Amino acid sequence: MSNVLIGAAVGVSLIGAVLTVWVGLSKENKEGNPAYDRNSVPNWRRLTGLYIVGTIVFVAVMVWVMRQ
Repeated sequence: MSNVLIGAAVGVSLIGAVLTVWVGLSKENKEGNPAYDRNSVPNWRRLTGLYIVGTIVFVAVMVWVMRQ
């Protein structure tokens, strides 16, 4: 049962990551906010950092839960 929940959590995280990148690269987003293109590098770095931290926290919590 716990393997199914872990798989579901990883799947939701991956779907969220893919959809976030998809929205960030969309034509409508670039046309709607020209400042987004000028600040894209800091935005991508911040987003990547958040995903890395989130992944580390998620893995740490899952390891802790599995050992209990």
